[in-house]
Amino acid sequence: MLPCICPSCQSQLKVKSLKCENCQTEVAGLYDLPLLARLSLDDQQFILQFVKCSGSLKDMAKYLNLSYPTVRNLLDDIIERLKKEEPKTK
Repeated sequence: MLPCICPSCQSQLKVKSLKCENCQTEVAGLYDLPLLARLSLDDQQFILQFVKCSGSLKDMAKYLNLSYPTVRNLLDDIIERLKKEEPKTK
């Protein structure tokens, strides 16, 4: 799993460099992690399963053995976290 949170101060980590294993080319800078990578592992797994269920909350409720309203609330919570992470547009 890609670390996203600083173990020392709990701030969001950024990507400093990327390297091609084939030709050894390296790109360096300071880049934000992709939006979905900034979510917790649990949230990422929920989204992955949600996609596998074709976006069906009913199927998610069955898979997770939870009620439909509970799954809806879980999804709403993830949506709110995503909104907080999105860059502000003018």
